[in-house]
Amino acid sequence: MRLSSATLGSLAANVRRPGYDREAQAVGIVHFGLGAFHRAHQAVYTDDAMAAGDRDWAIAGLSLRSPGARDRLAPQDGLYTVTARSGEGEDVRLIGSVREALLASQAGERIVALLAAPTIRLVSFTVTEKGYCRAPDGSLDTAGATTDSMYGWLRRGLTARRDAGLPGLTLLSCDNLPENGRVLERLLNEYFDQADPTLGRWVMSECAFPSTMVDRIVPATTPADLDRVEQRIGLRDEGAVITEPFSQWVIEDRFAGPRPRWEVGGAEFVSDVRVYEAAKLRMLNGAHSALAYLGLLRGHRFVHEAIADPEIRATVERLMRDEAARTLDPAFDAPAYADALLARFANPALRHRLQQIAMDGSQKIPQRWLATLAWHQRHGQSCRAILDALAAWIVHVRGDGAPVDDPLANRLAELWREAGEGGIVDALFGGHGLFAADWQATDADRKAIEAALAGV
Repeated sequence: MRLSSATLGSLAANVRRPGYDREAQAVGIVHFGLGAFHRAHQAVYTDDAMAAGDRDWAIAGLSLRSPGARDRLAPQDGLYTVTARSGEGEDVRLIGSVREALLASQAGERIVALLAAPTIRLVSFTVTEKGYCRAPDGSLDTAGATTDSMYGWLRRGLTARRDAGLPGLTLLSCDNLPENGRVLERLLNEYFDQADPTLGRWVMSECAFPSTMVDRIVPATTPADLDRVEQRIGLRDEGAVITEPFSQWVIEDRFAGPRPRWEVGGAEFVSDVRVYEAAKLRMLNGAHSALAYLGLLRGHRFVHEAIADPEIRATVERLMRDEAARTLDPAFDAPAYADALLARFANPALRHRLQQIAMDGSQKIPQRWLATLAWHQRHGQSCRAILDALAAWIVHVRGDGAPVDDPLANRLAELWREAGEGGIVDALFGGHGLFAADWQATDADRKAIEAALAGV
């Protein structure tokens, strides 16, 4: 029997339930990217806020392309469970904040109506780095920003909202990008400059774009996970999410209108999120990517296996403690943060797949590794750990018969064919390389990467 509003009477008694009347809550948030991370993070904070008495902040979640999230959640009336798993056991909680699960290609009128509704006050995003359709130089890739991208839907919805005489919205990026609010604002402005300058002026005047830092490890849910959750709760939950107990959300306090009291669930509102996001991107995300590529090369499958490998752990610790940490605000407690991250990585209950982290590497390494390399280069220093990780990534995108899950997979394969092992470093990180705008390898850097490549 599948989880839904009609079957809640059969839900196991030890599952925590929403502390509010779902039917009495209007939708107040439209969310782009209804994946597992959003369901384990922002939707949980919103659930906490409504349980504390906030009203009308339910979420309408939108999938831009894949029907998976819609197919999992719509038959369940948006209900799903979040299981926080650690070595000490599991805590299972029913989340009620998601009221609608929509697929863009099949719900166009509803999406526009929601964005133009007076009850909607926030639009949030977890569309991953590639969802922003950025060209290698950081500008808008107009070929990617099509009518069925988030830009096209925002244009239609915000046009209807403006024409109805309604106020602007808070547009809240929750993706792993430095100053993600500023990135969203700049790229959306570039899009409107080309597509609809009049609307663009209204959006830039009436809407707000806070930056955020989000943190929670959310592995992909497996069929075995779904079976285990079913045994635990007594119902089949196709939308179940498995995560760690830890969660963090730091938000720039800059909104166009009302917001939920996310601080009830532990969110922090600050004037500047940059120190938090830099630490997370360069230490946590940078270490995660290093674990992924180095671990896969050595035959590991999961994060906890890779961090238990003494050679990989030494590289990751050097990356976090000696290379990334030195680029951060001295007031930030980097040693304590690194200690906490290592403990989280070692959690054997999560079974976080390295292959999942390795996806879309071309969109991730500029902020996770290259920013750190550029900082050290300006200070006359090098980063051996990151250079070793870069070499592992270069080998990974070569493919060697395995498919590469990356939006630039074809371009990277072409560079390998054209340049070969003797020229691939320059093709990627030389003066005219693919990533030259983010960081350019010195002769010493090139030799270090090539030495690591030769050792693979």
